[in-house]
Amino acid sequence: MNKILIVDDEPNILLSLEYLFKKEGFKVFIARDGEEALDLISEIEPELVLLDIMMPKVDGYEVCKHIKEQHTKIKVVFLTAKSKQQDIQKGLDLGADLYLTKPFGNKELVSKVKNLLN
Repeated sequence: MNKILIVDDEPNILLSLEYLFKKEGFKVFIARDGEEALDLISEIEPELVLLDIMMPKVDGYEVCKHIKEQHTKIKVVFLTAKSKQQDIQKGLDLGADLYLTKPFGNKELVSKVKNLLN
């Protein structure tokens, strides 16, 4: 069973993504900010992290940078409202495996996550 960590400071997004991925058979963990995510990553060692950028304490860019430096096998997918080309480029330059902007389609998201993990 693939473990994924969902990191977002928006409770409704956390709930809907948690439900979506549990329904698809994933073991789901959630973090409400970047600091909590960094604490959890070493503990649970997820295969993939779904990551918002704009969060309190530690932003998604910093979390991604840490993951790619310390946990090279973990896939990172940005799920964010930041849709400017420079934001997308920064995310990809930091090593993100995928960058999706909100709003996104659930079927598309699940499909892309499964492709990254296979």
